[in-house]
Amino acid sequence: MESGLGFLPPFHVYPPGQGHRKHTNVRVKAYTEGWIEFSKKSVAKRVANLLNDDQIGGKKKSPFYYDIWNINYLKKFKWDDLVGEIAEKTHTREQNLNLEIAAEKKQRDHYLSNVEKSRTLRHIQERRKKKQKTEGTEFNVVREEKIARSIPQKKPVEDTDAKTKPKLPKDILAIVSLQP
Repeated sequence: MESGLGFLPPFHVYPPGQGHRKHTNVRVKAYTEGWIEFSKKSVAKRVANLLNDDQIGGKKKSPFYYDIWNINYLKKFKWDDLVGEIAEKTHTREQNLNLEIAAEKKQRDHYLSNVEKSRTLRHIQERRKKKQKTEGTEFNVVREEKIARSIPQKKPVEDTDAKTKPKLPKDILAIVSLQP
């Protein structure tokens, strides 16, 4: 492609991800999609028509020998649109990552506060046990204090469907079912 044009136009490719090959070489990068900007519309259309659905080629031992070009000319698509879309995707990915990190931090802090509460309660219980042992009371008499949480319950809905729904007379139902 470079030899026919005499120069390499600006291009952008997505970073390599999971390639379609089972065993990928570390040096071989498997890009999923990319864009090329041409200065002339006619050159872009000609390159898209020539290379679309064409075998990439090279030597038969090349990892790209059986790969096929899939090139399309995008009408009314500007390079700025592409750069803006990529920037927007990056921004949303960073926002989602920050949200996930914040949620994980909140969960971690909650867990650590519960661990600290448990540690303090255990320490209080140990002090009470030591105090009772020094006073001479038995260990079995010690009452464990547990936190009782009251959860407000909703009242169950009564079966009001049978009382409020009017029933249709059987003769009207018979007329409706007989009509075609």
